[in-house]
Amino acid sequence: MPPAPPPPANRFSSFMTLILGINAFHADAAAALVKDGVIVAAAEEERFRRIKHWAGFPTEAMAWCLADAGVGPADLDHIAINSQPGAHRWRKVAYTLARRPDPRFLVARWRNKRERAGLAQQLALAFPGAEIGARLHFVEHHRAHLASAFFASPFQEAAVISVDGFGDFASGAWGHGQGNQLSLDGQIWFPHSLGAFYTAITQYLGFPNYGDEYKVMGLAPYGQPTRMEAMRRIVRLQDDGTYRLDLRYFLHATQKLPHQWSNGAPVVGGHWSPELESLLGPARQADEPLQQQHMDIARSAQTMYEEAFFHLLRALHRSHPSDQLCIAGGCGANSVANGKVTLATPFQRVYVQAAAGDAGGALGAALDVWHGLGRSRSAPMRHAYLGSQPAPGEVEELLASPTTRAALEQAQCSLERPEEAALCQQVAAAIAEGLVIGWFDGRMEWGPRALGHRSILGDPRRADMKDILNLKIKRRESFRPFAPSVLKEAVGDWFSLDGEVPFMMQVYPIREEQRARIPAVTHVDGSGRLQTVNAADNGRYYHLIRAFADRTGVPMVLNTSFNENEPIVCTPAQALDCFLRTRMDLLVLGDVLIRRQG
Repeated sequence: MPPAPPPPANRFSSFMTLILGINAFHADAAAALVKDGVIVAAAEEERFRRIKHWAGFPTEAMAWCLADAGVGPADLDHIAINSQPGAHRWRKVAYTLARRPDPRFLVARWRNKRERAGLAQQLALAFPGAEIGARLHFVEHHRAHLASAFFASPFQEAAVISVDGFGDFASGAWGHGQGNQLSLDGQIWFPHSLGAFYTAITQYLGFPNYGDEYKVMGLAPYGQPTRMEAMRRIVRLQDDGTYRLDLRYFLHATQKLPHQWSNGAPVVGGHWSPELESLLGPARQADEPLQQQHMDIARSAQTMYEEAFFHLLRALHRSHPSDQLCIAGGCGANSVANGKVTLATPFQRVYVQAAAGDAGGALGAALDVWHGLGRSRSAPMRHAYLGSQPAPGEVEELLASPTTRAALEQAQCSLERPEEAALCQQVAAAIAEGLVIGWFDGRMEWGPRALGHRSILGDPRRADMKDILNLKIKRRESFRPFAPSVLKEAVGDWFSLDGEVPFMMQVYPIREEQRARIPAVTHVDGSGRLQTVNAADNGRYYHLIRAFADRTGVPMVLNTSFNENEPIVCTPAQALDCFLRTRMDLLVLGDVLIRRQG
């Protein structure tokens, strides 16, 4: 856990409105603080607890957001959670009467509802002794997703969509945003869900952990869509633009699936039924090698997801014929599909907020409350640097400690403190030499992607860089791609599409003539999950890439998250520990450059 900064005097006027948003009682617990429509802090609980996708009540993230802003619980005007326990009650009753599910299924859902309704008690436990006079708001799950997408976007008007697993008895929603107004115009109801479909295929393919869906997305380009007939039996497109699941292939509709959402790593039970094996063949076990048939199923599932997603988007455009689209929900992290929206639908501009999934619901709940007060439109989220940062002197104190000095001496490391321009030049030269760089700078990113403040960097020109990274640090599946951070002004020269992708939430085709120049960030299908970088929003990271471009003629670096089978590093001590226990060559820790000599 990072040391909480000492609470300074409240830097906000008493006339200002403070809203704390939270995602709780589920995976990716998180908190976000909004002050007069400006997002001032946001963080996921996993970064402090050091457990991926941490589920439960985000006490550490809430405490950090308040401490960072120099306020206490008593200063809050509103607290909002991205769940509404009583939402869609009659639909739930009708479903129960029609389906007669396992009684354990009903008990589990009742307990879940009761837990969410106890928000006031949880807040009292999180802030013992504090007088909390804030008004509590329960924001329907998908409305929070829609709000996180539109109100954080730069668009004054846009169609908005949320697609995920389930929340408040729905799996998707859509509507329209205009200024400070947001309408929720339609929803897809339990048990039909593209998120549940993708999770079922993920588990069937032998990836059992919560959040493993991105592995299927990374595996898909290695296969061919040979199983589309089967996929179209599982997911059936409807004339109104929606879709339905053939529930024979799923368990979630009628059975209580084992799950764990309280105070630890999230666990969710198997979604698929034995009928899925009858349709697709034997499921892969986690320790079995990947075969071509598994890659083909992954590709077919991704293709089916895209068919259903674009089918829904085309219907949305007919009802809301905008050029702009905002995307949220857990499926909003499907960057492959997001990158094809402007090719497959009439929408011309796409915005996906940095934390599209459930963590982002914390921000959406807060922004929905702000605009529900009738206030002016919130400021757009142009960057994701909203998390914790080292306290003044924290890096120097760490480096001065006898334990750290002994560890650096044992690892044969030297320390330098160059001026910023020289630092960027030296790191650019090291990347060009094929070295692996740990880059820790400023405030931590909000959302699942490392975006140049908690990143590991490498040379995109080296065909062997993926193997080097997997050998030295990441130790992950070989089929998973690494991403390019590219100067915004150079996107059109290197990619077949052009646009702003500040949060690495879209995949674009790399121009065919450029692919051989950047093999380390070119996926097997010729695409890349890019992050666009500009001087105004990305600061030192932009200047580093600019220095690398001046040296090599390639305006991008390979970027992956600064971690080793753990949440992204949060503190200088965690960054240094990761550097020392792996085989990174160089670490930039704020203004300090640490270089291995051996």
